[in-house]
Amino acid sequence: MLGVPLGELAVLAAAIVIGGAITGLLAGLFGVGGGAVIVPVLYEIFRVLGVPEEVRMQLCVGTSLAVIVPTSLRSFLAHRAKGNLPIEIIWRWAPSIIAGLVAGGVIAAFAPSWAFKLAFVVVTSLIAIRMLFGNENWRLGDTLPGPALMAVYGFIIGFYSAVMGVGGGSVSTLVLMLYGTAIHVAVGISAGIGVLISILGTVGFMIAGWPQQALMPPLSIGYVSLIGLALMAPIAAAIAPFGARLAHSMPKRRLEITFGLFLLAVAIRFLISLL
Repeated sequence: MLGVPLGELAVLAAAIVIGGAITGLLAGLFGVGGGAVIVPVLYEIFRVLGVPEEVRMQLCVGTSLAVIVPTSLRSFLAHRAKGNLPIEIIWRWAPSIIAGLVAGGVIAAFAPSWAFKLAFVVVTSLIAIRMLFGNENWRLGDTLPGPALMAVYGFIIGFYSAVMGVGGGSVSTLVLMLYGTAIHVAVGISAGIGVLISILGTVGFMIAGWPQQALMPPLSIGYVSLIGLALMAPIAAAIAPFGARLAHSMPKRRLEITFGLFLLAVAIRFLISLL
């Protein structure tokens, strides 16, 4: 670490601040965790710190999930303060989301990374199309479905989150909107789901990385770096309420278009990495 040029350290410090701020803004604005921003920033930090390449990406994803915990919580509380948020939907989804997380974690241990990237591109692009070009007629119902179908959706959200290393906010927002939930309410519920997923995901990565502890940087627990968490989480959590306030000040259609453009940009980023 002492041999790292000061200029490179300055760039990394700026990246931490900018990445944390963008993460918090995205969490508050869209109810998503911002893992697409956090992971690349952490990757460069851990590269400079000399973390071995064979565990570097796992450490980035695990630490990213840990950063998302306080960020999603601040976002959820900010959205809840804006109105009556039906949090019972989160509890209704919790068991099936947990089941999906477990199943996705098992699959992720064996499947190639390109398969997950391709699935991410497809799902994210479909959601972006719904946000950009959909209208009120693009619905599967006017109210949320019964317990069986809700459990199926919950499993899909949990599975998707586990294999992609994300908070599941984009998929849960889409499902809620397809059943007549207003986007501002959907984003708030998705932030709450992000709290659940990020906590469980963080614990899972801590346990999964324990056998590789010798390769981890100091102050790490499994695949979670407490240093990375301490550097980025306070900035992201501090900015999240501002994103939530911005979301509630925007017209419904403008928020949908902005969300769609964000998801499309993320999908293009992952598609490029596949080529």
